[in-house]
Amino acid sequence: MNSRERVRAVFEHREPDRVPIDMGSIGATGISVHAYGNLCRHLGIECRCRTFDPVLQLAIPENQVLERLHVDLKAVLPKPDMWIDKKIDESMTCAVPDSWRPVAMPDGSEVVYEGDVVLFKRPEGGYYFDHVFWPLADAMIDDLDNFVWPAPFSFYKLPDKNRLDIYLGGLKEEARYWRDNSEYALVGNFGGSIYEAATGLMGYERFLTDIIQNRAFVEKLFDKLVESNIEYAKRYLDLVADYIDVIMTGGEDIGMQGGMEISPALYREIVKPRQEKLWKCIKNSCDAYLVVHCCGSMSDIIEDFIEIGVDAINPVQVSARNMDSGALKRRFGDRITFWGGGCDTQRVLPFGTAEDVEKEAKRRISDFAPGGGFIFSQVHTIQADVKPENIVSLFDTAYEYGSYPIRTVGGK
Repeated sequence: MNSRERVRAVFEHREPDRVPIDMGSIGATGISVHAYGNLCRHLGIECRCRTFDPVLQLAIPENQVLERLHVDLKAVLPKPDMWIDKKIDESMTCAVPDSWRPVAMPDGSEVVYEGDVVLFKRPEGGYYFDHVFWPLADAMIDDLDNFVWPAPFSFYKLPDKNRLDIYLGGLKEEARYWRDNSEYALVGNFGGSIYEAATGLMGYERFLTDIIQNRAFVEKLFDKLVESNIEYAKRYLDLVADYIDVIMTGGEDIGMQGGMEISPALYREIVKPRQEKLWKCIKNSCDAYLVVHCCGSMSDIIEDFIEIGVDAINPVQVSARNMDSGALKRRFGDRITFWGGGCDTQRVLPFGTAEDVEKEAKRRISDFAPGGGFIFSQVHTIQADVKPENIVSLFDTAYEYGSYPIRTVGGK
């Protein structure tokens, strides 16, 4: 089977020849530019590092790396008009979009301005930029009528109706090229969200207060986000619907380590109907499988996601409460695809040995892979300090151990 056929099989809950593998086709399966540089040196591959996400400093993996790690999926990304080289550390540089112009500060930090407003900040020695501006933090409900909605909402800047060009430029040509010249399953990173976008626009403290005490504001904000996301989705899908196999939406991070940020009942009352409206619009406009990003403990609403048309969830945070891989597979494995969950990224991948990583990956494959419905990746982004030996162990184990029929391993 080729990669495209392999991915289609698992979404149809059939067993392919082996478990599909992902690195970098969506944000949560990505790799820090620092870890990527170390990995390339370890593998003896010349590193020409680029990032389209300079906020999180995630690398765009090159084909030589994808082939070495047996990766089956590839992101379809827009093309900036120009790249500029930025020094990452003493040993490497990374190309970033020319529009990304952080300013070095006297204390060693870097900040990103739009006009006089600081949008993002990276502390000295930090590996990524923190989001430090919430444009609706002090807004009144009537202000929502005049706000210019940015897109995608995951990494917005100040309102600008022309901002979409950054996210759509060259997208169709890129999608068509990889469809015609590769066997990768192609992933469209749509990026629009509702719940998580609202927290980013308001700030967490106000959002979690207002969702109880000022619900009218939050519900109007949700409705505005649905409306704007649908408008953006139409423009996005006009370009890529004929070429992509999967479309990624979210994030919708409603889970924490020990449970959900809001109750399942409140989720079903005010969030779920809005998600359903957006997600069904997307699914009715293309044949791609829909994957939704939702971190943390979210097993209480997986049934809801299935009900409103979600084909896969990511990142499957197996270390969170009620997110055990075996239990999830038994409850939901014939109705939804698990994308991620292949290795814990809180403890095992960064702090374990290569042998620990191998053991963990085997266990998760054994739990998730039988019957299809599983795409292998680590739980979340490969952070800057993860050893290249652990990364190689992760993907080599997935390739060598992920052949069907899956061998069963016992214990935790």
